[in-house]
Amino acid sequence: HLSLRRQRQMCIRDSISSGLLPTLGIHHHNRYNAYCLADDIMEPYRPFVDNLVHDIINENGVDFELTRDIKSKLLTIPTLDVTINGRQSPLMVAASQTTASLARCFMGEIRRIYYPVMS
Repeated sequence: HLSLRRQRQMCIRDSISSGLLPTLGIHHHNRYNAYCLADDIMEPYRPFVDNLVHDIINENGVDFELTRDIKSKLLTIPTLDVTINGRQSPLMVAASQTTASLARCFMGEIRRIYYPVMS
């Protein structure tokens, strides 16, 4: 839960900095959710976070205490390496590229949204 919240906060910030309204989602629609677009943007990044959490569970078992070490690992989410637009990039930079490309699509400048690719 903590890892998804951090990822969501990053996508909210990136969508706003790209000039997008995070309330207006594409696939996510809920009048009680002020960040539907951010939730849409973070979907392609979930597998990267899932892999990190999977590794933590493999190392510590299912019933583990959220220690300082595990929290430190979760704080590395923004710096996880992903491939986007043919290049390696930290996840937080890639998320910015995704939101910027979405904004450029809405403005008619480009026709493709940049998404991360699992390597």
